[in-house]
Amino acid sequence: MHHIIDAVTSGDATPEDLAALRIPESYRGIVLRKDETDMFEGVDSRDKDPRKSLHHEEVPTPQLGPGEALVAVMASSVNYNTVWSSVFEPIPTFGFLERYGRLSPLTKRHDLPRHVIGSDLAGVVLRTGPGVNAWKPGDEVVAHCLSVELESPDGHDDTMMDPEQRIWGFETNFGGLAEIALVKSNQLMPKPDHLSWEEAASPGLVNSTAYRQLVSRNGAQMKQGDNVLIWGASGGLGSYATQLALAGGATPICVVSSPQKADICRAMGAEAVIDRNAEDYRFWKDEHNQDPKEWKRFGKRIRELTGGEDVDIVFEHPGRETFGASVYVTRKGGTIVTCASTSGYNHEYDNRYLWMSLKRIIGSHFANYREAWEANRLIAKGKIHPTLSKVYPLTETGQAAYDVHANLHQGKVGVLCLAPRGGMGVRDEETRARHIDAINRFRTAGG
Repeated sequence: MHHIIDAVTSGDATPEDLAALRIPESYRGIVLRKDETDMFEGVDSRDKDPRKSLHHEEVPTPQLGPGEALVAVMASSVNYNTVWSSVFEPIPTFGFLERYGRLSPLTKRHDLPRHVIGSDLAGVVLRTGPGVNAWKPGDEVVAHCLSVELESPDGHDDTMMDPEQRIWGFETNFGGLAEIALVKSNQLMPKPDHLSWEEAASPGLVNSTAYRQLVSRNGAQMKQGDNVLIWGASGGLGSYATQLALAGGATPICVVSSPQKADICRAMGAEAVIDRNAEDYRFWKDEHNQDPKEWKRFGKRIRELTGGEDVDIVFEHPGRETFGASVYVTRKGGTIVTCASTSGYNHEYDNRYLWMSLKRIIGSHFANYREAWEANRLIAKGKIHPTLSKVYPLTETGQAAYDVHANLHQGKVGVLCLAPRGGMGVRDEETRARHIDAINRFRTAGG
């Protein structure tokens, strides 16, 4: 791999030089093993340890197919699907790979007894397959994680509706937590020139997800003046939702769980912040019964921060723990948009507060290529900034995933893959200088 690292980091290599590089027969990646999927059987979800299931191993380089690219991964990051993969929840990812492998002889490559995971990357194109015209060796790129076949008409208005839509590195193999990744060419987007490799790798999944949830016509269609309640507002998803709200002229009401996380939100420019632990909100009386009095207390606190207004939009992802409160506090005619259920999938709420107040629940999942491109464009323009709190070497990805699983992190947790150290990859120092205060402020608050 040293010849690839030298070529990428030298700054002198031409596209022809990179196209002539020898592609190694194998590379190092973060791997789950099919024969270990029952290793946490009988263990409570909170006690499952990604450090035991994630392995740093040498794996064969996959065959390059039509419409695909091999990318030298300089940096990646940990998402919550990395945690799900590592603890084999809700099901082991090998079921995804088996189903994908049955689709065609080409997809059979993905059905292996090992799964290289990871749904973010920043790196350099090494090779492209037949039919790829928009990208060439040497292009510096980031990748979004939507993998589609687009053989069905269903996906041609919104690619997220493709019946063969998958999340790369979670439902497909050869993901971004590795030295080399296999992606489809329509996953690629230009790397923001003013960011380092690890900064550029960190927004991909979460920024695109938040963009579709809040801004897109497929989500809540946020507008200027909206009040937006954001759960986990300092975290991987919430930190981008907060920035999108601020950049779009809305007012974020940031819900966090500690003073440090509240400081992160204020560093991003948010003024309305609720520390749910300090104010001791307990939305559940016990395992089976919620407490509407706590919903009301929470709604009253929100109105204190908004000058008497209820929220227009709730940015939901905790799921079971918070969903009843989210439905209650949304204004009449408002929208609850949900993309995940990190505290449980079985949501319970009082439907009277939904149907009688004409509220809407919208399910949202990642983003289509256009939405991901627009979200990345906001990063490139310096309208949205990475919220990267800590960076690990590839060999310590298990620890990085453990931190996210245990909620010990702030913002996003980055992983250096081929990049020998942090801070490399910045190509536009002038743009970086204009935004360095914000980049550093978010990094300092997160760390």
